Amino acid sequence: MITLEAEIERFEANGEKTGWTYIFIPHEVAEQIRPGERRSIRVKGKIDDVEISGIGLMPMGHGDFIMALNKPLRRLLRKEAGAKAVLQLAFDADFKIDMPDDLEMCLADEEVLLKNFLAMPKSHQNYFINWLNTAKTETTRTKRLVMIVNAMANKLDFGAMIRVSRV
Repeated sequence: MITLEAEIERFEANGEKTGWTYIFIPHEVAEQIRPGERRSIRVKGKIDDVEISGIGLMPMGHGDFIMALNKPLRRLLRKEAGAKAVLQLAFDADFKIDMPDDLEMCLADEEVLLKNFLAMPKSHQNYFINWLNTAKTETTRTKRLVMIVNAMANKLDFGAMIRVSRV
C-alpha cells in the first residue's frame, strides 16, 4: 500500500474534463501501484478516513494519472479543490464487473460482436456495462443495448459511440 499526501485539484478548461475535480497521481507513484501500466488502473484503499475500492486512475500522458473525485465521494470527504488529502492506495486486483446476461445474449447473436467487446481493455468494457446498468427504465436499457450492439458492429469505443449518437 502506497501512502501519499496530495492536493485536490479542478480542471478549469481541459476539453471533456473541464470542471472535473481530481487528485494528480505522478508517474513514480503509479509505478509503485502497478509497474509498467499505461492504461487505467483500478485501486482500493483510503482517502483520509474514507474507504474506496474499484476507483479508476486515468492516464494523462508521460506515465502520470488522475483520480477523478465525483460529488458523492467529495461529500464523504468533506473536501473540495484546494484541500489536502492523505491517500493510501493499492492495486485492486479483486475489482470485477460481471457482464449482464442481456448484454451477453445480445452480443452472442453474432460472434464478431462479442469478440469486439472482449478485445477492448477491461476498463472500456466497464464503461459500457456501468452505463447499461444505470438505465432507470426498461425502455432506456433496451435503447442502450441496441447502441452497444451497434457500437460493437462498428468497432466503436464508448466515447465514439456517445458522440455518434448525438449526431
